Amino acid sequence: MKKLILSALLILFTTGMVAQTEKHQLSSHILDVSKGTPASGVTIKLEKLEEKTNNWIKIDEKVTDKNGRITDFLKTDNSNVGIYKLTYFTKEYFKRNQTESFYPFIEVVFQISDESHYHVPITLSAFGYATYRGN
Repeated sequence: MKKLILSALLILFTTGMVAQTEKHQLSSHILDVSKGTPASGVTIKLEKLEEKTNNWIKIDEKVTDKNGRITDFLKTDNSNVGIYKLTYFTKEYFKRNQTESFYPFIEVVFQISDESHYHVPITLSAFGYATYRGN
């Protein structure tokens, strides 16, 4: 019986009949360095710059999971080259944590120039933040 099940699974995998998971080109992560924990429940908005009009076009908006992550911005089946902005809405996060803060939101502008994966994390505290291109 085990051989039959393994054979059926092998057929499914080799014929491509198993559902493919979508791949995404952009992810983000927020670490609250004042607490040493991920910042969950933070809304992050993704926008793309329309260079002809110099206007920002909303692409997506998501909320960080319990690990402070969003892993599924920008499907890889599209050409995503361009200038983007992530807006981290931190005011409500600090309010929920009964913490006074200086930044009601944080905007990070960056450029996608190829088809590799881009990870844009921030380290956050009530009175400071840092960002970098992660992996």
